[in-house]
Amino acid sequence: MRILVNGFGTIGKRVAWAIMRQDDMDLYGIVKTKPDYAAWIAVKNGIDIYVPGEEHLKMFEEKGLPVKGLITDALSKVDLVVDATPAKIGAKYKELYKQYSVKAIFQGGEKPEVAQLSFNTLCNYEQALGKDYVRVVSCNTTGLLRLLCTLDRAIGVEKVRALLVRRAADPKEIKKGPINAIVLDPPNPPSHHGVDVKTVMPKLDILTYAVVVPTTLMHMHYLVITLRDYASRAKIISALEEVSRILLVDSSKLSIKSTAELVELARDLGRPRNDFYELLVWENSITVNGKELMLVQSVHQEAIVVPENIDAIRAMLRLEEDPVEAMHKTDKSLGITGRLTN
Repeated sequence: MRILVNGFGTIGKRVAWAIMRQDDMDLYGIVKTKPDYAAWIAVKNGIDIYVPGEEHLKMFEEKGLPVKGLITDALSKVDLVVDATPAKIGAKYKELYKQYSVKAIFQGGEKPEVAQLSFNTLCNYEQALGKDYVRVVSCNTTGLLRLLCTLDRAIGVEKVRALLVRRAADPKEIKKGPINAIVLDPPNPPSHHGVDVKTVMPKLDILTYAVVVPTTLMHMHYLVITLRDYASRAKIISALEEVSRILLVDSSKLSIKSTAELVELARDLGRPRNDFYELLVWENSITVNGKELMLVQSVHQEAIVVPENIDAIRAMLRLEEDPVEAMHKTDKSLGITGRLTN
């Protein structure tokens, strides 16, 4: 299957890289608007570049970067587009995708209405089978859903209250902050994250608050969860250990207590781009009091949604009907094992 990636930023380039590692799909090309270093890297790696319009052709020509054609040239030949354009741009492209009868995956920056389904592999893979438009939810929502759907299946989840400590910007961004502040986001809570979770788990009682802090490394979630049934700490840990995309971090064993050390760990493990595709749950934070569960988890915002994008491709194109097998294929290709290994 031929896949076009529209947008080659933080998420787009990672999804493109992941597609190139699958045996049942091919990266047909990417769509770029600027002839920058990312475009140069794409050309160096043999990736064909397409541009939105004629006005972009001259820009690339002046920089000596080859362009294969316009996005419309690619849309007439591909089976699916992964739209990784900036927030709210994907919705504008949808009409073009519809015009060429091309299936499309959108990212969490778009409104849920852009797609037929908000998607998370562990929650609703089967519902995405054969769909034309799917939205892979945001990094924070992906992290929440991986945990909550896992616990809901194993024990049952009744209520969630969470504080999200959000990174201010991705490492390469230079126009965002804050630099020296903790900012309520939004100033009038709750935050949108709980609402977004409900697009996948509509019956869940969930409220989320969020603040933004001066870091670029990861998000941190502090959760208080009311379980449907009593469960021991050991049962909670066992349920999480069974999911390859949830990685338990024993902070006392590893002498790790910060997101900076987690990123350094990924670097030392030789992870591509220092990425953690897994949801990182701090094992030492897991506390159970009756039906109340408290824990802390970290989300690598640059990488966590990449596996879900690949899974969504497989579901929409019916390359794999079984969610377990789809996850296994994706995980194997990306080196996701559920363990702190290479």
